[in-house]
Amino acid sequence: MPLRNFNKPLSKAKTIRQQGLSAGVVAMTLLFPSVSEATNGYFAHGYGARSKAMAGTGAALPQDAMAAAVNPAGMVFVDDRFDLEMELFSPRREYTVQGAPTMAPGAFPLNPGTVESDSEYFPVPTIGWNYKLDNNQSIGITVFGNGGMNTDYPGFASQTCPPGGSGTFCAGGTGIDLAQAFISPSYSRSFADGRFSLGIAPILAIQSFKARGLGSFAGFSSSPQDLTNRGHDYSWGGGVRVGGLVELLPGLRLGASYKSRVFMSRFKNYAGLFAEQGSFDIPESINGGLAWDINDSITAAFDVEHIRYSSVNSVGNSLLPNLQTAQLGNNNGAGFGWRDMTVFKFGTQWKQNEDWTWRGGVSYGEQPIPDSEVLFNILAPGVQEWHLTTGFTRSLSDKDDLSFAFMYSPSKTVSGPNPLSPGQTIDLEMDQLSFQLAWSRQF
Repeated sequence: MPLRNFNKPLSKAKTIRQQGLSAGVVAMTLLFPSVSEATNGYFAHGYGARSKAMAGTGAALPQDAMAAAVNPAGMVFVDDRFDLEMELFSPRREYTVQGAPTMAPGAFPLNPGTVESDSEYFPVPTIGWNYKLDNNQSIGITVFGNGGMNTDYPGFASQTCPPGGSGTFCAGGTGIDLAQAFISPSYSRSFADGRFSLGIAPILAIQSFKARGLGSFAGFSSSPQDLTNRGHDYSWGGGVRVGGLVELLPGLRLGASYKSRVFMSRFKNYAGLFAEQGSFDIPESINGGLAWDINDSITAAFDVEHIRYSSVNSVGNSLLPNLQTAQLGNNNGAGFGWRDMTVFKFGTQWKQNEDWTWRGGVSYGEQPIPDSEVLFNILAPGVQEWHLTTGFTRSLSDKDDLSFAFMYSPSKTVSGPNPLSPGQTIDLEMDQLSFQLAWSRQF
């Protein structure tokens, strides 16, 4: 039995209006805004409302034109469609400092107490389009994003700052903002009467980054004028994702994909902050998954995703001893000390009838920040581990439907010592909510 399509049978006739729509999608990608989202480190927990409602599963379960963001081999099974989605993402972040500050020479104590980050709501748009060239070939384009190394701490009065100093690091309001947007055209082809498929999706990426309130680290920087408060800077780059999908038994599918490292141009305005003179490549990742049609109404999916954060020096380099042995911005300059991350995802869906499909899921991945790295990660507290999800699809007509996904990531705290002020501890804490609405048109 060949791999089945996961949508209703569609007409293969193409109209001038539909061709114009596809051209409009391409034009929209050129204007796609930056996004800000952090769930698994700074990778999203899934792409597209259907996948997100099932905890991000999708390596073996393509359901819409967002499939290329996980496994491009699935695009050949979703037929001709356009997906337009909008997410409202809400991370709530704070840090707490406990213990008396050490005022000895060379120490860098923090003000005791709890500080909450502002900027708690972010709109995140997503676009997908797929077109069947024939029964065995498909082309598409998917626009999506990552991000979420985002904090916005106020410039509060601090008892540990010298006269005139304020805020977390005594240099005023403090925070960073990283956003990544991807434009990914795809090609997929099925073989063996639809039992097997391969896909490839080049990745065109743009990043935006801003940092402020880090002036107190100027003495540690190789380029103090390119350390902080330089506004938004941008970098561009590219990579590729390849994948395969096979039906092992009737109703049981195996999918896998590999995303290469995405090589990015440097953030020149922050060459004195990030290792390798402002380098901030996007790490490689691997996805694998199984999907099982238990019966005509119920499908279960299980995915594993591995993200190699440690392979990017600006993310993986530790604070100490690097801060003592190399300046910020040098090849071995201090970074955030993130470890690699492996995420396990489980999701189910129940097709109640032709009009309603219900979904749910849960995922877990040990967060990437060691307790020894909490000081610098006040700026980037990507500590989430559990994600609980649900959602549905409601058919509006034989061509249109609406999908909804909700995600809750429970509060997680990572605690560790302030390495620059013995006797102080730092707690990083975050919880998250996400609401995503999608409109889909099948042709």
